Amino acid sequence: MTNAMQAKLRPFRDFQPKHFRFETDEDGGVATITLNRPDKKNPLTFESYEELGDLFRALTRASDVRCVVLTGEGNNFCSGGDVFEIIEPLTVMKMPDLLAFTRMTGDLVRQIRACPQPVIAAVDGICAGAGAILAMASDYRLATPEAKTAFLFTRVGLAGADMGACGILPRIIGQGRAAELLFTGRVMTAAEGHNWGFYNEIAERDALLGQAQAFARRLADGPWFAHSMTKKMLDQEWAMGIEEMLESEAQAQAICMATGDFRRAFEAFAAKAKPDFKGN
Repeated sequence: MTNAMQAKLRPFRDFQPKHFRFETDEDGGVATITLNRPDKKNPLTFESYEELGDLFRALTRASDVRCVVLTGEGNNFCSGGDVFEIIEPLTVMKMPDLLAFTRMTGDLVRQIRACPQPVIAAVDGICAGAGAILAMASDYRLATPEAKTAFLFTRVGLAGADMGACGILPRIIGQGRAAELLFTGRVMTAAEGHNWGFYNEIAERDALLGQAQAFARRLADGPWFAHSMTKKMLDQEWAMGIEEMLESEAQAQAICMATGDFRRAFEAFAAKAKPDFKGN
């Protein structure tokens, strides 16, 4: 019997956005978001920023999507904000509108981090500006050897403090390395990104998307309620002391222990069978 909260869930398999491509695999468990303006290296616009943020916010109510792959079309990930559709208009805006814009872009990062699904970035070619932020905000990152990642805000006279970069990037690659990239705007090569822990894996170009989707499928087939709890704790514990961390994780683990997934996993282990995770 469907309860009132379950009734709020809806499938996203047939979701059709206007400003990027959205596809799922057969059961809807893995969704792939593709930035698809390859002629300009997949830049973002005011509209795509907003639609992406709305999508990640809405995914908290998905009945099918358990993991998300984020990628770009045409051998590039994302070149950042479109120069003529975003950067030029910003140069003539007044402060209230500028603040509304920067809050909107920050909200995209907030929604990527807040959605319960792990987000896997599959990065090829140019990954710059806001594109680098999208990769940074993801939970797991794969890159091709050709990936060129640059937080290039200072090159256009802006601070490196954009969309959470000064808070998130040091936690991934360390304070000194983050400071260098954010001050200089230089390219971080795929090899550097892998050595520094920004990229979890390096994949050849023709294998990148398949490898990312295969990893996403593994997560989607696993204890995906527990994965969402892990993601929540990874974010929530940033600003906690040890006592708060231990208490938060005690509560999180007790919640997971109360699920049917935990019981089914034990029963499968005892029967030497594969567990059937249902997210409840």
